[in-house]
Amino acid sequence: MGSLLDWLAHFPPLLWGLEHVEEIVIRALQHGKVPQHVAFVMDGNRRWAREHRVETIEGHSLGFEALKNLLRVCLKMGVKEVSAFAFSIENFKRSKHEVDTLMDIAKNSLTQITAHGDMVDQYGIRIRIVGDLARLKPDVYETVVNVVESTKNNTRATLNVCFPYTSRHEISNSVQSIVHLAEDEKIVPEDIDEALFEKNLLLNDSLPLDWLIRTSGVERLSDFLMWQVHEDSQISFIDNYWPDFSIWRFFPMLIRFQLESQQDA
Repeated sequence: MGSLLDWLAHFPPLLWGLEHVEEIVIRALQHGKVPQHVAFVMDGNRRWAREHRVETIEGHSLGFEALKNLLRVCLKMGVKEVSAFAFSIENFKRSKHEVDTLMDIAKNSLTQITAHGDMVDQYGIRIRIVGDLARLKPDVYETVVNVVESTKNNTRATLNVCFPYTSRHEISNSVQSIVHLAEDEKIVPEDIDEALFEKNLLLNDSLPLDWLIRTSGVERLSDFLMWQVHEDSQISFIDNYWPDFSIWRFFPMLIRFQLESQQDA
């Protein structure tokens, strides 16, 4: 069903009808449990490009479009927070050409999504860039600072762009922050507990993670949100590569999420 609707979506005469179907489906799904924090491991852009015999950059560019579409639908349904694993610190081991390309795509994508009248304005999105920002190129870092600053007062929804990120870095960063507090005598050993540790995480004020989705058929978390995943989080692994993960594949998964949530309740 998802493949058929994806195919039909390329035909303008049917686009109007699909948009109305989308609205109907969203309204129906709003009667069930809507996850408040959804995370995506956007895997498979390079493999998608190889299978379609196109440049890797096209796979990454289509991956950004897939994220925009899913983000739009999530916000329409009432999801309050979306976290996207955009770039792992481990990706710096790739070729310089690919790393530079990914950095440029990230820079252009952030600029595009925050353009006046685009999604950020429409849905009141606060954007956070979460990760080891010291590794970014100066021009990319400047864009990141501008995006975060320009959206910091938006309160309707949050998009966490994890870039460049690993959970190991986030956890070790929290430990280092606590060590510095102790060295500066701002805390005593008795103050160190789970709450203090979470307070010093990069994602310290995030909502509990309800649902994590990973594409491409790989069944592992790859050092993403390891602390945030908890016993009530649902995790879904699907075979589709990220550029092929459309809203029409997302909707059936959300129905299953709602059914499983009812069973757990």
